[in-house]
Formats: sequence, C-alpha cells, structure tokens
Amino acid sequence: MAELFDSIRYLKGVGEARARLFSKVGVETIYDLLTYFPRTYEDRTRIVEICDLEVDTPACFTAMVVSSPRTARLRKGLELTKVTVADDSGKLNLTFFNQSYLTQQLSYGKTYLFYGALSGDYAGYGMTNPIVENPEAPGVQTRRIVPIYNLTAGLTNGLVTRTVQQALELCAQIPEILTPALRQKYGLCPAQQAYRSIHNPASQQELAAAQKRLAFEEFFIFSAGLQILRSRRLRHTRIPFASTDLSDFCAALPFPLTDAQQRVIGEICEDFARGAPMCRLVQGDVGSGKTMVAAAAMVCAARNGVQSAFMAPTEILAEQHYHALQPLLERLGITCVLLTGSRKASEKKLVRSSLENGSADVVIGTHALLSDTTSFSRLGLVVTDEQHRFGVAQRSKLSAKGDTPHLLLLSATPIPRTLAMILYGDLDVSIIDTMPPGRQPVDTFLVGEDMRARINAFIRKQVEAGHQCFIVCPAIEESDTESLKSAQQWAETLQQTVFPDLRIALLHGKMKGPEKEAVMASFARGQADILVATTVIEVGVDVPNASLIVIENADRFGLSQLHQLRGRVGRGTAKSYCVLFSSNRNAETQARLKALCKTTDGFAISQADLDLRGPGDLFGSRQHGLPMFRCAELGSGMQTLILAQQAAADFIADDDAKNAPEFAPLMDRICKLFENGGELFA
Repeated sequence: MAELFDSIRYLKGVGEARARLFSKVGVETIYDLLTYFPRTYEDRTRIVEICDLEVDTPACFTAMVVSSPRTARLRKGLELTKVTVADDSGKLNLTFFNQSYLTQQLSYGKTYLFYGALSGDYAGYGMTNPIVENPEAPGVQTRRIVPIYNLTAGLTNGLVTRTVQQALELCAQIPEILTPALRQKYGLCPAQQAYRSIHNPASQQELAAAQKRLAFEEFFIFSAGLQILRSRRLRHTRIPFASTDLSDFCAALPFPLTDAQQRVIGEICEDFARGAPMCRLVQGDVGSGKTMVAAAAMVCAARNGVQSAFMAPTEILAEQHYHALQPLLERLGITCVLLTGSRKASEKKLVRSSLENGSADVVIGTHALLSDTTSFSRLGLVVTDEQHRFGVAQRSKLSAKGDTPHLLLLSATPIPRTLAMILYGDLDVSIIDTMPPGRQPVDTFLVGEDMRARINAFIRKQVEAGHQCFIVCPAIEESDTESLKSAQQWAETLQQTVFPDLRIALLHGKMKGPEKEAVMASFARGQADILVATTVIEVGVDVPNASLIVIENADRFGLSQLHQLRGRVGRGTAKSYCVLFSSNRNAETQARLKALCKTTDGFAISQADLDLRGPGDLFGSRQHGLPMFRCAELGSGMQTLILAQQAAADFIADDDAKNAPEFAPLMDRICKLFENGGELFA
C-alpha cells in the first residue's frame, strides 16, 4: 500500500507524463496532493429540467439520448460530435469537440446526467462540451459540491478530482497535531475529517468546518514559529547604549521631524537602551521620512561606538541614500562610505578596509555588503531598506558579520496595522502615519483607450512646462498570447510616431546593471523627457522634476504596487498626476482601480487590496522565507488568525507542553515551516 509521502505515481492513472503536469503546480507526493486545496467550489447538487436552463449559467440536468451520436471530421485535429437529448420539458442539442469516444459511451434511449451552460445562436439554443456522467455511478463532477483547483496546461479539473479521490484513501495516515482539548476549546473538527471534507464536502456546513480547522492549523503553526523566533532573539543580550541624545542631529536637519518620525525614533532609542538586540519593522508610506528615522538610529549607534550597515535593494537607491546622508553625517563627525558592486575594485578595497579597521562608522550599500570579503570591526546595527526585497537568509548573513547586531527594517509597502502585528510576530512594528509638510498628494485618474489622444496631449503639456514623465508597461517584449503593452515596442512607437521631437529613454529588467544605472541617472539629470519602463522603477527612483506617471494595463498590477509606482512622482514642488490605463471592464477590477483614485493613504490602499484581491504573496519567500498559506485567507480569516495566535502564545508559554511527546508532530511541523528548521529552537 502507498505511503503518504510516496510519489503520486503510486496512484492509478498517474504515469510519468501526468506526474510532470502535477509537478508544475507543486505536487510531487501524495501528501502534496492532499494539501493542494481547491481555490473555489461550485454547488452542483441542484438538478433542473431542460426548460429551466438559463443562458451562460452552468447547471445539472438529467436527460435521455434521443438521437444516435454522430461525429464529423471538419479538418485535421478537429472533430465534432452531435447528439440530441430530452426530458419531459423539452429537447436540447449537444455539441462536443474532439470527444468522438462519446459515440460509444452515449447510448440511444439511455438517461445520463449532464452539467454545462446553455448558449444561444442563430439555430436556437444548444450546449457545448457539457460534462457527462452515469446517474447510477457515484457523482464525481455532478450531484455534489465540486472543488475547483488551480490548473496548468494539460491538467484538467476532472483529472485532479479523480486523483485526489484516490489520495483521500490515505487520510488515515495524516497525523493529528492538535490535541482533543485544543480542538474542543476552539470548535475544530479532526484532521482526517477536515482533509476529506475540504476535497469532498457533503454540504456547505461541512466545508466551512473543514476550512476553519485547516486555516486555524496553518495560522497556529505560523504564529507559534514566529513567537519562538521572537523569544529566541530576546534571550540574547547586548550592552545598552549609554546615550540616546539626538538633539544635535535634529538641529542639523534642514527641516523639522514630524511627530510620527519623532515617536518612532523614540521607540528605537528605547530598544537601544533595553539590553537586548532590537528587531524592529518601520512601516511608512512613500515619502513619509523613513530614511531620516534610519539616519537617527545610525547616529545613535555611532555615538555608542558601533558601526551601521544600511542595505538597499538597488545601486540607484543606495547612491541616493549615500548622497542624501553622507553630508549630514559628516557634519556630525560620523564617517559614511558607499559600497556597491559597480564601483572600481580599488574603491571597494578602500571601503572594505575602512570597515574592517573601524575608521568608517556607516556604510550604505547593496548586496555587495553580503560578500565574504566584506567584514566589520564592530557592526552593531543593520538597516535594510524595502525589506520585502530581502529574504531571511540575506538579513541573517549581514547580521552574522556582527555580534547579534540591532536590526531595523524599513518598508514602504504598508499593510494594515493589525495584520502587520500578526504577520511580523517576531518583530516589533512601528508606523509612520503622517507625511512631512509640503508633500503634495498625487491626483489619480482611471481612463480607457478613448482618452489616449487627450493623455498624449497632457504628456506633451507637462514636458513643455519643463517637467518629466514616467510611462510604465507590464511587459518588456511583445507576447503572442497576451495583449499587454511592452516597454520596448511602446518606447519605439512613441519615439517614431507620437513624440518624435521629444527625448525618450527605455529602462527594463533585462538590461545589465550598469546600463540600467546609466539610463536612470541620465533621466534624473533631466537628459530625457519621458522614461518608458517596467516596474524596475517601483523602488528607489527619486526624480523631483517628474510630475506625471502613466501606467499601462493597470489592471495587471496590485493596488499596493500601483501605489508604489505612483510614489515615483510628487517628489518636487510641481503638482503631480498619475494616469491608469485599463480596458478591463470587469466590475471588480474597476472597483479595485477606483479605490486607488480615491485615496493616497497607503494603509487604506493595502486594506482595499487585501479585501478585493486577497493576500497574494503579501508574505512570501521574498519577505519571510515562508510558503504561502494553502487554506487560510488573511482577508476573510482575521478572526480565526487572532484566535490561532492566542492559542499559539499559550502553547509557546507552556514549556511542559512543548516538550511533551504528544506535541512532537506539531513541533516538527513548526520546524519544517521555517527556513532554519531544527535550528529554530537552538
């Protein structure tokens, strides 16, 4: 008999070719298949008569075959099978493409169950490619709540469903990781029942119970792991900073800090004085002043005899931070250096030498900081900008260059506060929720292709006024399968036919690093009027003269990403604008994009994105090094998440429970979820 972690090739009907299809969606073992939860469900329990079928509304109906099925070959690779069926209320013509085997399976005078959507054409009503089942056999695709799975080319929902039914026979091997007491306290069904019901629900109530159990389990494991990480961090000690007076830093600034900036700096200083390594996430909207908060932290670190490393995701951003902070830090007697991959070997050698001998107090750089050739004399503070672009392993590698240094993470991708407190359970969270005075809101407009000429005229008007414009495309090159604006072709079209007299530059992710840096630097110096780019400009591009950003195929981006792109303008004194082009008339899509037009509040936008689109990879491998939740929903499952977090806190606080034999499967699951596995408890 097959085991739970055997290859899915042990299941009937899964050969090498089908195993490759399943592998494309991340299913390698039978256990993977059982945890490959449906993305949605269709209730096919109701059976209607033919006369009650509605156009474009799928439904189940029982009918007798009243004509012999006939197959015609229209051309090579295309066969058409037609048959007429009837019940007491009427007749219906069915058409099947490339399913000639039905001429043998559908027998004249016999009754079958069908599921499909009625369509209308010039010849009357008919139905194309309905599902067919024998009413005397157990329902697989009819007479039940049918799970709908995420698929890939060649992998059908029917194949997944049939294969899952076999895997469910091994449910007895699934270990129960939640104790009877825990299940009773939170009203949760047993694991084996949950797995059966999630794939094969007998009712909506049974499905809801399965989803609640599996979501709770995922949230519980995730929260417990984060709390273990937090408690492990707090076991380490650091010498408290003797001084956290930053009055001279504040006096050296050409502008006053906002109340929110001062509050967050105060929270960081409290961490420094505590005697344990800080691990704090600072969330703030685009332009809210996170960099100055980081600068204050680095000044405080330098005054207490330790070095700071500030890591940015791109060379452009690292250089911008360096040019903004180096003069300020120098006035305060703090030495600041820059380390990026594209600098000359001799320059990098000098910078690394200054870090190693301790003559440099602060280094601002990119992934070059992670190099084995980069070492520090006394690294005491690590700052990562746009933290979602760095995984756990990268942050850990930089931190390992010091003796448990303080860690400060900056993020301009806001998520709702309650969610941040839960998802970043191993961190302390600070929020900068006000903007510096003088920062103008960016007016945002949603338009269709009928506005193209007017928007082009507006682009020209902005350039004639001495400003610059970003145009963002979702693709680099043209695709045969999707009608998306490509940066390369659109830049060419604009230069040749729309704006032949303007200076147009192109920037995309396939360009080599030095080439990208040169294009961006040239645009920042005002040597191009329009920059056509992909989302490579999403982070760290500061061009105060840019007053307009046009985003093509805006429906292909999440709201939070659109908000990040919008943040590329409005950085100077001129009134700025964002134009979203979308031809998608879907009501949900329109509602999502209109939400962006109504507010510039990044936290409100992230909440709308969560409500309308779900979590996406809000915390994927790029952020925590963790997999996506399979069943739990961050948007709709907040109450379950909060309960699971409380249960996890109670569990982690009970040392006897953690070490009890009955909790061994649970502890094993927690370890496996996190990158460092068994080291989680070291």
